Amino acid sequence: MSIKNKYNVESIKTCECKEWLIYKHYAGRIPNIVYFFGLFNNGELVGVCTYGFPPAENVLLCCGLKYKKNSIELNRLIKNDNLEKNVQSFFVSQTFKLLPKPLIIISYSDPNNGHNGYTYQALNFMFTGKGGSPKEYVYNNKQYTTRHIKDYWFKNKNLPFNKDKTVEQNFINIGGKVIKMQLKNRYVIFLGNKKQKKDMIRNFIWDIKPYPKGDNKNYDTSYKTITQTRLF
Repeated sequence: MSIKNKYNVESIKTCECKEWLIYKHYAGRIPNIVYFFGLFNNGELVGVCTYGFPPAENVLLCCGLKYKKNSIELNRLIKNDNLEKNVQSFFVSQTFKLLPKPLIIISYSDPNNGHNGYTYQALNFMFTGKGGSPKEYVYNNKQYTTRHIKDYWFKNKNLPFNKDKTVEQNFINIGGKVIKMQLKNRYVIFLGNKKQKKDMIRNFIWDIKPYPKGDNKNYDTSYKTITQTRLF
């Protein structure tokens, strides 16, 4: 049976993928999400893909102010282990059909977790260089970026914050660890008709670079979610 006949993709609710995002994805947190999609096999949820707005708003300006409201980040993509080789790219391509257009999709592959972005390359995303944060902050076994760790983060968690010290020094003082990270690979794709794509390319401000290559490494996705099925 072909992948197309075996799997289907549908919009899902937050409650249907919360466990996937917190316990199965390496980031271990729920980002800002606007669109939720599920990959189903015989009614069973076997993958999750989400889109939302990135913390760094400036990336939404990659085609200028004209397309800021038409830009979004593919911020989570995860599936069960041992599925067919091309299932992930099929999954993402099917979500494209369910998204509004015109649309600019920005996504990142994380070399720190062994990802070069081969799924994006297979879907003809453009590679535009590096992005993200050069540091990760780890506290209570949870990872955060420089965008999350501000003075209000300490206040929200009722943690001490000394104004005479840097945010990083305060973070270390509460038992946190600051880890140097490789910058992430940044990918972009345009969705729309020929006229819309041509105009987005005309306004595109980033350089298009050769795809990065290397060996991928799979992170641990062995966590077993509660079985979720749908009746058709």
